[in-house]
Amino acid sequence: MAYTTDDARTEMLAMRAVTEETPFGPDVLVYKVLGKMFATLGFEGEVGRMNLKCDPERALELRDEHEAIIPGYHMNQKHWNTLGLDGSLPAVLVEELMGHSYDLVVRGMPKKLREELER
Repeated sequence: MAYTTDDARTEMLAMRAVTEETPFGPDVLVYKVLGKMFATLGFEGEVGRMNLKCDPERALELRDEHEAIIPGYHMNQKHWNTLGLDGSLPAVLVEELMGHSYDLVVRGMPKKLREELER
């Protein structure tokens, strides 16, 4: 069964301290942890598209391994990938990459904010 935008939305909203916002308009959902963006979710035709932050070296590897992973659309392409939710990516990989993006953003926060998450 294909991993859908609904699956991604449910997974991200279950993460600690995550909010869903629409600062770019109703067609793009933005997911933030304590005010810092770690994902976007939108549509291109019938296919869902998700931008996720990624370690730069791993980002390149993923793009080489999966046709549905491309440089981040409208993002810093060194640090962001766009995943096409066309059914070709395993759910376990998509979920792992969502967690990786969340963790990268949390690690980049000041210590005080990170401590808020641990409470």
